Amino acid sequence: MAGHTDNQIRIEAPFQLVWDITNDVPNWPNLFTEYAATEVVSEEGDTITFRLTMYPDDNGVSWSWVSERTRYLDEKRTHSHRIETGPFEYMNLDWYYEEVEGGIILRWVQDFHMKDTAPVDDEWMVNNINKNSKVQLQIIKDKIEKAYHSRRASENKTVSIHDCPQDHRRGGTIQTLLSPRTVGSTSGFMGGATLAPGEAIAEHYHPYSEEFVFCIRGELEADVDDKVVPVPAGTAILVPKETRHRLRNVGTEEVFAVFHLGPLAPRPELGHVDTETREEAAAVTAKILAAREKQS
Repeated sequence: MAGHTDNQIRIEAPFQLVWDITNDVPNWPNLFTEYAATEVVSEEGDTITFRLTMYPDDNGVSWSWVSERTRYLDEKRTHSHRIETGPFEYMNLDWYYEEVEGGIILRWVQDFHMKDTAPVDDEWMVNNINKNSKVQLQIIKDKIEKAYHSRRASENKTVSIHDCPQDHRRGGTIQTLLSPRTVGSTSGFMGGATLAPGEAIAEHYHPYSEEFVFCIRGELEADVDDKVVPVPAGTAILVPKETRHRLRNVGTEEVFAVFHLGPLAPRPELGHVDTETREEAAAVTAKILAAREKQS
């Protein structure tokens, strides 16, 4: 008796990207969730010999073995076999890349036979491989499709706010979308600011840039030098360069505003000068709101 498994998944990405990512053996620990390390033993032409080490199993054992893998680009397939077979009499694995409309079907076919001395038999291993292959194929699909969409976004100069890191250092939530780093802009950068009721962005100024702020949602208020300027939803404000300004939410719902700064400072660290801390801005805002509530 011998073991045989056949699993596949559809990946919505171009063939070359799928091929390149899945054949980058040294990077497999970042592609699979079961491999702790990959060590390349040798590489000659389209054949690579490497050691794979798995994460410890439930018994604390870290399985490791050496395999040889050959790429056949013209045939859109690879063939691998274990050199250090461990509990297997033999283990062969073929990957097939079938181009279909809108993507690739990645198929894994494994043929093997367990040694008589192995702790499990072929049937057990078939069930284990089938279960694990479905998990790993889905993980690979998700990672490749994410890489593909990120690449397309970069090429199209688009950035989603849902993919942007959040900056809370100056109060509120600041997210930079379009910038020299993200899309290669040369004249300025833009992003979004989210403020909960009562939140404020600490006072600061920009030595080299004008700032354009457009409030899309909520009731925003700006301190520009010593002047208080209402900036409700649907309103925009220009803050000249070298002008101190603070932003705060004086309403009962979340504020969301878009900002743009230009031109760029000579270096990023020169573009922003803080004149108070986040905590100081929060204290100023709390005092203002308390006074207004008392007056009302």
